[in-house]
Order: sequence, then C-alpha cells, then structure tokens
Amino acid sequence: MQEPTTMRFDTRREFGTQFGACLAAARTRLDLFDPDFAIFPLGTPDTEAALRSLLARSAALRLAMHTPTHIERHYPRFLRLVRDYSHQVECRVTPKGLRTLTDSFCIADDLHVVRRFHSDHLRGEAAFASPDATELPRHRFDAIWEESKTVLQSTITGL
Repeated sequence: MQEPTTMRFDTRREFGTQFGACLAAARTRLDLFDPDFAIFPLGTPDTEAALRSLLARSAALRLAMHTPTHIERHYPRFLRLVRDYSHQVECRVTPKGLRTLTDSFCIADDLHVVRRFHSDHLRGEAAFASPDATELPRHRFDAIWEESKTVLQSTITGL
C-alpha cells in the first residue's frame, strides 16, 4: 500500500502535474468540481488518453460546474469523450444558489485529492493515499451533486 503524501502547489504547471498524477491513480471513480474547468487540462491529448483508459476499465467520471461554456468552446476532445462514454460520464451544472462556491477539486476513488483553495488562484494541495484528506471534498462534492442538474448530454442526431 502506498504511503500517504501531501504536496502543495502554486503554479499552473504544478497543478497540471498533480492533476495528472491524481488521474493516473484513479481506478473506479473520478469526481471533479470547478466553476468552469478553464484551468483543468481537459482538452489535451494526454488527459483524453488517460480518461479514455480510465473509462475503458468501467470507471465513472462526474463533473460539477457553474457553467459549461469553457468546456463547450475549448474542449472538443472532452466532448467527444462524453459522447463516446455517455453511460459512464455525467456532467452537471450548479443552481444559482451555489454559484458563490469558489473552490476547485478532483477526487479519485476517495483516496486521492487535488484541490485549489480558490478557483481564481493556483495555490492548493494534493494528497495521495489519504482517505482523511478526501473526506471534506467528498462531502462538498456530494452536496453540490445533489443540487445540480444534468448538462452536456450526448444527443442522437440524424434520425
């Protein structure tokens, strides 16, 4: 079993590295919350490949956000992934009452977490093999998820 580790970060590059490590560590479920996912590298080929590999193992991917606009405009690879794995990927948008939430995090299997303390800043921390560190983000994500509505659904055209 892996020893619990915690690392702080404060640059886009460090955040990307920690997010990549969290994604690589995921086995069954990946839950993400961010106001718009502009900082998350969801549109890169490396992230797409890692997400496809995760989803090919029947994992679940859930994203909660305030607005899907950035994803819709800048992440065509991710939208294709949502379409290809629509039975395993779900995206939800928060109601207006939750739009004041400004943190950002990624939780993998309730063991690993990468979180930024405020979505306007890159300062944050990553914890691996640490269920205790995922407890608060898990409760926050579950509460956000329950209040949110489905968005970015795959549609069938041409029928």
